[in-house]
Amino acid sequence: MDKARHIKIFICFFLTLITFLVYFQMKNHDFIVYDDSGYVTNNANVKKGLTYKSIIWAFTSFESANWHPVTWLSHMADYDLYRLNAKGHKSTNLILHIINTIILFLLLNLITGELWKNGFVAALFSIHPLHVESVAWIAERKDLLCAFFWFLSIWAYARYVTCQTKKRYALLVIFFSLGLMSKPMIVTLPFTLLLLDFWPLERIKIFNTDKQLFCKNFIYLLKEKIPLFVLTLLSSIITFFAQKSGGAINSFDCLPLKKRIANAAFAYIKYLFKTIWPDQLGVFYPYPNIQPCIIIICCFTIILITVFALLKARKFSYVTTGWFWYVGTLIPVIGIVQVGEQSMADRYSYIPLIGIFIIISWGASDIIKKFNCKKTLAGFFSVIVITSLCICTFFQLCYWKDSVTLFRHTVSVTANNYTAHYVLGQALKEQKKFDKAIYHYSQTLKINPGYYIAHFNLGNTFGLKENIKKAIYHFEQTLAICPEFAPAYYNMGQIFINQEKTGKAIFCLNKALSINPSMKQALYNLSWIYSTCNDGKFRDGNMAFKLAQKLCELNAIDQPLALDALAAAYAETNQFDKAVSTAEKAYNLTLLYNINDLAADIKKRLLLYKAKKTYRHADTIYYKNKTAL
Repeated sequence: MDKARHIKIFICFFLTLITFLVYFQMKNHDFIVYDDSGYVTNNANVKKGLTYKSIIWAFTSFESANWHPVTWLSHMADYDLYRLNAKGHKSTNLILHIINTIILFLLLNLITGELWKNGFVAALFSIHPLHVESVAWIAERKDLLCAFFWFLSIWAYARYVTCQTKKRYALLVIFFSLGLMSKPMIVTLPFTLLLLDFWPLERIKIFNTDKQLFCKNFIYLLKEKIPLFVLTLLSSIITFFAQKSGGAINSFDCLPLKKRIANAAFAYIKYLFKTIWPDQLGVFYPYPNIQPCIIIICCFTIILITVFALLKARKFSYVTTGWFWYVGTLIPVIGIVQVGEQSMADRYSYIPLIGIFIIISWGASDIIKKFNCKKTLAGFFSVIVITSLCICTFFQLCYWKDSVTLFRHTVSVTANNYTAHYVLGQALKEQKKFDKAIYHYSQTLKINPGYYIAHFNLGNTFGLKENIKKAIYHFEQTLAICPEFAPAYYNMGQIFINQEKTGKAIFCLNKALSINPSMKQALYNLSWIYSTCNDGKFRDGNMAFKLAQKLCELNAIDQPLALDALAAAYAETNQFDKAVSTAEKAYNLTLLYNINDLAADIKKRLLLYKAKKTYRHADTIYYKNKTAL
């Protein structure tokens, strides 16, 4: 017993050490522009930290086309601890991955008792290159949390099996519910528990058992899991509406069922290939043009492996459980219900590959047993595999240093990947490498001419290069493809303001507000024009007041720019007392927020309002160089 305990401690220490050493370089990595902005860096609710309002938002929001409140709470807690220090957020991911690795090892040991085999499974899980995406990508915190509660749910189930009490079952339900609130991919857990009932728990006895007794026992095990199936159904319904509301679900008109099934078959085999030979891994894989003969081979291979797993269920039960674990847990993300535009994703393999790792570990052990020097051979095999994977994972992790490095690599290992070109353009634009950004936006449109957001960002980039003619051209192209895209009208309005073409600016800003009445920047700019424009024919105090008042109602009452606009509108409508009091509030806020240049401007206007004078100024985009709404 003492020896087994010491081996267990050694394996846990070894797993922690290799995981830490391989992933330690993450401390120098930055946020990724793709999704990290939506989950952390540009998410106003997350950046409030853990407050009453933000917690309520986490449980009621469908933002990012998902309902995963536990994931949101995790990001909020990280923001409270680290603010926008990427090192801290990535450290949390690494800690969770190490914890998941240790729990997986201890869990498998609990239900099988095979220390070394389970240690090898946990090692594969810990340092396989396919899992880099889930660990290195802050936005994929949901993968790590989902797996964490997945493992705890199975642990709770294993304890329940040994002593079937309501308290132990309640613990299972709690962990499963938390997993569903982290990432809905965990919906397959009840089916996986049935697989574990077959092996290794051996609660389902198929062989040498009376059929009537088998059916009775199987029905009992199904009934036992009814609360879990109910939670699965509820989560699936919520997830469907969340993803539909976020526009993440593709219709069958965009992507026919036949093509989805073909891609699913291809993806199942592709994941296996990448497991054995983890090369050319990218962050986004576009839908490939797959030859019919390849699809036939993939389908035939899947059927062949499935038949083998069923035929060998008596002698090699781990093959049956491992294979169906892999196939079953991938179903929610295999693309039959297509969410997003990717054909597959490395992160989707985080839990499913455990089934394959079990087959590899137990299968290798069975093969090695046939040789005389089995301990030496097992040790040699383990060292070679683990060392190779550590090296591969280390170099794969290097690509996650920053957005440019990651998406430049993705472009190089995939074909016709307009999404990767587009995000690379975004990253290069952030680095002010405008010419390179323009090249990749252009490549995006070459592959997908209807990708209007690339036109929009080309317009923005040309605007930053002060090539106004091309900027306006690309904004017009954006609207030709997507007439209801308000930001394109808004940006053209900004250009016309700078060119002092006030009439055209008003037209564009009004168009933007007709599409999105809550666009704060458009409300501010239009209100400012109506209040302060030098040309009297464009001034309209009443309209300015309505726009500024609405701006303040949109949670911007504590924003000095909104109050500055309202004060100008009060002055334009000869309500100077209100203009003075509102401007004073705006001035105090600028001092509080240390916006010194805006404070100086508001102070000048305040003196005018006290003298019962209105303010006139040609430059209407005050927010541009001072602070954002």
